[in-house]
Amino acid sequence: ADTDLYLHVIVDSLVVQRVQKESISSTGSLQSLCWIASALGGLITAYLSGYLLEHFSNQTVFLMTGIFPLIVSAVAWLINEEKVTIGINFDNVKQQIKQVKIAVTKKSILLPTAFLFIWQATPNSESAFFFFSTNELGFQPEFLGRVRLVTSIAALIGVWLFQRFFKSVPFRKIFGWSIVISAVLGMTTLLLVTHANRSLGIDDHWFSLGDSLVLTVMGEIAFMPVLVLAARLCPPGVEATLFALLMSIYNLAGLISHEGGALLMHWLEVTETNFDNLWLLIVITNLSTLLPLFLLNWLPAANAQTEEDENLNSLPVLEPKPMGTEVGICDILPH
Repeated sequence: ADTDLYLHVIVDSLVVQRVQKESISSTGSLQSLCWIASALGGLITAYLSGYLLEHFSNQTVFLMTGIFPLIVSAVAWLINEEKVTIGINFDNVKQQIKQVKIAVTKKSILLPTAFLFIWQATPNSESAFFFFSTNELGFQPEFLGRVRLVTSIAALIGVWLFQRFFKSVPFRKIFGWSIVISAVLGMTTLLLVTHANRSLGIDDHWFSLGDSLVLTVMGEIAFMPVLVLAARLCPPGVEATLFALLMSIYNLAGLISHEGGALLMHWLEVTETNFDNLWLLIVITNLSTLLPLFLLNWLPAANAQTEEDENLNSLPVLEPKPMGTEVGICDILPH
């Protein structure tokens, strides 16, 4: 797990460095390409996951998945990078720490980060709904593999829609509408929980597939601006550090979201076998996602294609210096 996280930080830093070299008109293209590749990988493995679990032991499946990181090791040699042959310069390290501190305390970075944190920290009903799907509806691993297949296709559609139609939409507008539409669409899960879909003549399996597809498309359209915004917030010189910090905050919010959902499950007495109040849990969690609407003014007014953040451009750009070289005031002045 630690190695996987380490590789993620390296990949993120490479993406952020290249994003900042993109023209304003092509902003978001690289992130879209990366997530299309990720969705394609998920698409290839999604259906196999359920099939393999039904025909092989858990140990065999884990062995198969353990082989794939070796492919990453082979592809890593294709990365073109400039080798740095100098030693560690502690003056540069101190200056980078100072730069990160300056960056995270700037309102132009702090407020959007706080918005993303609050947005993602609202409680969710994912765990409870998983128990409902497997224990109440009786969904088998093979069908759950199909659901993952559908969500992988939906992810591709969502990324394409963002790249084609929404990457020039202002952050406030796309986040605002994404929050509202996601909350409304999330309520459709009530049809499945209350079995109202059966009264409408819609099978549980088909309803679950359709619901997952629509919600995933909407989720990807909402998530892509997060990546674009996070990449644009990173000042040159500490891209990997700050982007990893921003994503760590984002993931911490996700952890808090799951814990909040668990507390609500306990309060509403929703368990792996008792789903009497699951409908209320879904209503509460979906309504809670609307709370960040009051904080939309914390986001940049325009989008990354039409506006560069002057505050970020004023941060110093750090270049590695040889050992023993003093760092003077001229070295940290804005370029």
